[in-house]
Amino acid sequence: MDGAYTAEEPIGSNELSGLDKRPMDLAAYERRVRSGPCFLCAMAADDPAYRREHEVIHEDAEHMVFLARWATLPGTLLVAPKAHVEGVVRDLDEAAYARLTLLVRRAALALETVLRPERTYLLSLGAQQGNAHVHWHVAGLPPGVPYEQQQYHALMAENGVLEPTREEKAALADRLRAAFPGP
Repeated sequence: MDGAYTAEEPIGSNELSGLDKRPMDLAAYERRVRSGPCFLCAMAADDPAYRREHEVIHEDAEHMVFLARWATLPGTLLVAPKAHVEGVVRDLDEAAYARLTLLVRRAALALETVLRPERTYLLSLGAQQGNAHVHWHVAGLPPGVPYEQQQYHALMAENGVLEPTREEKAALADRLRAAFPGP
């Protein structure tokens, strides 16, 4: 898999109240998502090249929840159906949509329990040209982030991405799994 981190130094510690963010090679990322396989389908198929890059927090017969690889905020989770669905509303019947959004809520509750964010952002992103598979981002804004660095600014990879160690990701994943509420 083509990496998307640059070799540059971390973005200054004033960004998002001291989070160590690194610039992201957005061109490499775009090439991968537009020309490579659907990463969510690869995850659902247990492709080891994709599974080893993500810490799975919860999985059931229909869905998966895992730590985002290119997170801009600590503990950002992706929640997705395993089936390749492209329309977040039109391609899910009411029952499937309800199951997915209830799982988004459970993921957000686990994130809030573990990280105690000031605000939790829930977004369904993607595009038909890349990352078309429906997925929700669950991202917690740490307390104390200056207002001008909140909302979309905090979520944009153009402002840098976090690069936790494998050990840091595993430890956070363990805490999130323990806090993940049952149905």
